[in-house]
Amino acid sequence: MGGSQSREGLELSDSDDYEEDEDNSEEQYDDAQDCYGRPELKPQSSSGTKTLDEIDEKLKSLRIKYPSQSPNLKNAVKLYLHVGGNTPKAKWILSDKFTSYEFVRSDDDDESDGRGENFWILKVGLKIQARVSTDLQLKMFGDQRRVDFVWNGVWALKFFVDEEYRKFVTEFQDCLFENVYKLKPTDENKIKVYGKEFLGWVKPELGDDSMWEDADEGVWKSPAKTPVRVNQDLLEEFEEAATGGGIQSLALGALDNSFLVDDSGVQVVKNFRHGIHGKGVYVKFDSGGQKGSSSVGQSTPKKALLMRGETNMLLLSPFKEGKPHATGLHQLDIETGKVVTEWKFEKDGADITMRDITNDTKGSQLDPSESTFLGLDDNRLCQWDMREKKGMVQNIASANSPVLHWTQGHQFSRGTNFQCFASTGDGSIVVGSLDGKIRLYSKTSMRQAKTAFPGLGSPITHVDVTYDGKWVLGTTDTYLILICTLFTDKDGKTKTGFGGRMGHNIPPPRLLKLTPVDSHMAGKDNKLQRGQFSWVTEGGKQERHLVATVGKFSVIWNFQQVKNSGHECYQNQQGLKSCYCYKIVLKDESIVDSRFMHDRFAVSDSPEAPLVVATPMKVTSFSMSGKR
Repeated sequence: MGGSQSREGLELSDSDDYEEDEDNSEEQYDDAQDCYGRPELKPQSSSGTKTLDEIDEKLKSLRIKYPSQSPNLKNAVKLYLHVGGNTPKAKWILSDKFTSYEFVRSDDDDESDGRGENFWILKVGLKIQARVSTDLQLKMFGDQRRVDFVWNGVWALKFFVDEEYRKFVTEFQDCLFENVYKLKPTDENKIKVYGKEFLGWVKPELGDDSMWEDADEGVWKSPAKTPVRVNQDLLEEFEEAATGGGIQSLALGALDNSFLVDDSGVQVVKNFRHGIHGKGVYVKFDSGGQKGSSSVGQSTPKKALLMRGETNMLLLSPFKEGKPHATGLHQLDIETGKVVTEWKFEKDGADITMRDITNDTKGSQLDPSESTFLGLDDNRLCQWDMREKKGMVQNIASANSPVLHWTQGHQFSRGTNFQCFASTGDGSIVVGSLDGKIRLYSKTSMRQAKTAFPGLGSPITHVDVTYDGKWVLGTTDTYLILICTLFTDKDGKTKTGFGGRMGHNIPPPRLLKLTPVDSHMAGKDNKLQRGQFSWVTEGGKQERHLVATVGKFSVIWNFQQVKNSGHECYQNQQGLKSCYCYKIVLKDESIVDSRFMHDRFAVSDSPEAPLVVATPMKVTSFSMSGKR
C-alpha cells in the first residue's frame, strides 16, 4: 500500500551489461503476486546506473553516431525495458541503444492479425509491433523526451530532440483517433465526431480550464477542505471471512448494517467508525413459499439495491448466464429473511428486460417510504414503482415536460447501447454507453438528454456522479474519465449540464490512469472497474476521494488533487491532462468491489470514511487516519 508514481521515474540505465542481452530481459511478468510489498522506490544511485547526460557523453566519446550524423535513419530512438516489477531491484535496462520507430498500416504489414481489419501499428526496430490503442497505456514525460508503454512488458522510448518527441506524440494520437473512429484525423472529422462545443476535447491546449478552478468558488464553493497529510496512509482495521459461496456483490448501508451478497444468501455485518465488522444474521435466500415462485438462489444476483430505510433489498439476477439482462427481480425483506415479492418487468402487456437498477437519488435508500427506483436497458430508461404491479407511473415529469408515449420513461431508437447509470442528490440521471458517450438527464424528463458528452471512444462500463451533480466519473477498461458539468448560461448564471444544455467551449475532461508498470503488474486481462466517488448524501458536503478496482488492486485518487490544474502530474503533458498519483491496496485475490462507507462514519482524525474492499472470500476495512 502506498504511493505508486515513483517507480517509472527510475533512471534509464545504459549499462553495457544489458545492451544486447535480450534473453536476460525476459523477466517474470505474471499478474500481481502476494509477495509484492509495493515499496516506494527511489532512483538508484549505484555506479551501475548513470545519468543520461553522463551516458550521452560516453557514447559521444566512443563516436557512436547520433541521428544528426545519420540522416538515413529516420525516427531514431533509444529503446529501454523495465525489469524487476515493483521489487527493490526494479530498473530500466537499455534494450537497443540506436533503433527507429514507425507507424504502419496492418495491411502493409506481414504480421497482421489475420482478421481482415485495417489499423495502425507501432513498430520499434524488430522488437515491438503493437496495435495503437489505449491498451498500450502510453505515458508521456515531456521534460525527458520520453514515452513509456505496455506491450508484453513495459518499454520506454527516449528521443534525441524535443521536436522528434512531439512529432511521435502527435502521430500516436492521430493513429489512435483513426483506429477508434475509422476516420482520417483531420480537424473536420474531429469536429464531426466531437462537435464544435467540444473543441477543447479535441485540442486541450485550446480548452477552457477555468471552470475546474471556479468549481470551488462562489455559490458552488465546497466546504472547508481537509488538509492533505503527507504521511497519510491506509491502515487495515477489520477483516472478515466470507460466509456461503463467495461474495458476489457489496451493498453498503448508511445506517447500522451493510450486506455481503453471495449466490445463496446475504451476510449482515455491522457498520462501525473504522469499517464493517462482526458476523450478524445470515439471510439464506428463500422464495417465501409462494406457489410458482422461483428461488432467487437459482441465479446469482448481479446487483443488490437497498430500499425503504435499508430494510428491503432488491436483487437483480440475469436470466441467462453471461448476459446482464434480467426479466424481473426479487424483493427481499431483510428483517424476516424472506423474498416477499417476485417482480416482472412488463410494459403494455409484453415482457421486457433491464440490465441495471439504481435508487431514485443518492440518498433515497434511507427513505422508509421509498417505493420507486430507476431501471436501465440497452435502449430504455425508466422508473418503476413497486406500488403498481403493471410498472410505470407518471410522477417524475412536471407539467412543462413533454408527455411520453409510455409513462415514466422512454424507449429510445436502436443504437443508444446504454450500459450503466447513476443518480444525483436531486434525482438527475447520468447514463454511460457502449460508444463512450455520457448523457445527462434532468430530474423532470427522461426523454431527451440535456447534455451529451462524446466520450473518447472507449465503452463506459460504469458511471458515478457527485451528490451535487458537478462532477461525473466514467469507467473504461484502461482509464477513468472525470468530467466537470458546470457551465455559465447566457444570463451569466452557473449551472450544471443536468439542468440546461451546456454551450460552447465545454471544459476538457481529465483522465485518471495507472502507470504502465502498475497496469502491467495488474495483468493484461484485468480491466479497470467500478470507478466511484466517496459517499455523501447531503448538500454542503464534498466527496474527497475516487476509487476503482483492477484485478487484485484497489486504486484510490485524491479528488482535490485531481481537480487542481497546477498538479505536478499535468506538467509537460501533451493532450488531455492525465493523473497518475494514487494509492494502491493489494489483495491476494481478485477484488469484487471497493467502496467508501457513508460520510457519517468518518472520524475526527480521518479525512475520509473507511474504505471497504471485498474479495470472494473476505472483506477488509481500511481507515485513512493520519494518527495511528
